[in-house]
Amino acid sequence: MTFAQEEKYTMPELKYKFDALEPHIDAKTMEIHYSKHHKAYLDNLNKSGGNTILGATAAGLEDLMLAVDGKNASIRNNGGGHYNHSLFWDILSPTPQKMADGKLEVAIKNQFVSQDSLIKLMNAEGLKRFGSGWVWLVVTPFKTLTIISTPNQDNPIMDIDDVKRGIPVLGIDVWEHAYYLNYQNKRGEYLKNVWNVVDWAQVGKNYEAALQSPLLKKLKNLIGRVSKNLINCIHRLHFLQKQVIISS
Repeated sequence: MTFAQEEKYTMPELKYKFDALEPHIDAKTMEIHYSKHHKAYLDNLNKSGGNTILGATAAGLEDLMLAVDGKNASIRNNGGGHYNHSLFWDILSPTPQKMADGKLEVAIKNQFVSQDSLIKLMNAEGLKRFGSGWVWLVVTPFKTLTIISTPNQDNPIMDIDDVKRGIPVLGIDVWEHAYYLNYQNKRGEYLKNVWNVVDWAQVGKNYEAALQSPLLKKLKNLIGRVSKNLINCIHRLHFLQKQVIISS
């Protein structure tokens, strides 16, 4: 993803037109979501000085997400809004590619049994998220996969629960502005349909990049007080609990 250039963060260039994701995401929603909501996050991030703290680059934005805390709500909310939406646009496509045989496919089978099971779990997490937020597929600092949701514009890189931290490789926006014009209050219908435009080839690229990212080591050092085995056990317990919910 390209987040920024020069001295200010800039809008990522969409790889498709606003109407290209129809009927799953309508053109009007895309236009407002990208041109109004995301643009406002970007402008407010630059106004708040977020572009000057660690540099207006992709790596700088990731490090900003790592460093920001609740004391600076403007940079947290607007920086998160810019980061989260940039990832979201990047994993959508009017001609989505299937998941290629590779590391991501193996990891999903090991962690979630199947891609269908992963989707069901993410949808369940999205429906459970009260109010506004995001659902994420995350590479943990120990290179396992987990599914989490976050409120507002928080993301897994930030100083949230240690068990939830990691690098997001796939994010689904469950704010009402992402779907309300087309789906009204039917978030479940939106979650079901959005997968028709998720590009698994791009998710796979994000996954492999995350495994090699220096950010993963930084996150591991930050949560070093929590043992790898404990975190993995908690992730496994969460997965089993979700499976019971889905099958019931």
